[in-house]
Amino acid sequence: MTETTRTRRRGPQLEQAILDAAWAELSDVGYPALTIEAVAKRAGTSKPVIYRRWPSRAALVVAAWATRRPISEETPDLGSLRGDLLWLFTRIAMRMDAMMSQTIAGVMSEAFKHPEVQEFLRERMDSAPLSESLWTIVDNAVARGELSPVAIPRRVLQLPLNLLRSEAIMCGTPLTEETLSSIVDDIYIPILKGLAVR
Repeated sequence: MTETTRTRRRGPQLEQAILDAAWAELSDVGYPALTIEAVAKRAGTSKPVIYRRWPSRAALVVAAWATRRPISEETPDLGSLRGDLLWLFTRIAMRMDAMMSQTIAGVMSEAFKHPEVQEFLRERMDSAPLSESLWTIVDNAVARGELSPVAIPRRVLQLPLNLLRSEAIMCGTPLTEETLSSIVDDIYIPILKGLAVR
């Protein structure tokens, strides 16, 4: 890549090139061996350029992962709270499978050690389309009479991701249909119904 080409790439184009390079590097060498230097070389940029956008290797990998399988499709109304939740949990599980459990474990390990990574992950989770999808599913269930009106705390909105991430780390991926059904039936629906009662 020539210097002329490098200087032309700015903003979103450069960021996407870096994210693509990070994902390609992750796929080739795995999370433990991934370095910012290798990503910079693959993207045709420099380490300082990457660090200006992402504070750490973990933050870069999470951002790259977010571009792979975004939950962007419209949340369907399948006619039941259980069916809608299974649809959503399956989509999340597909993203977990795409990221690989060793990568999830590595990112979480860095989050424990580095406050800036924790903050980055919190921001990503708060801005994720997961919350919007869950509200749509709950609103549909309330409209059908399956649930009383319910206020969902922030931690309960994030719980599907946390539950599935824990399963992916402990048991590996892909998560089975039985696992997803159990999480929906034994954990999440009872929590929603309990919040509705309150």
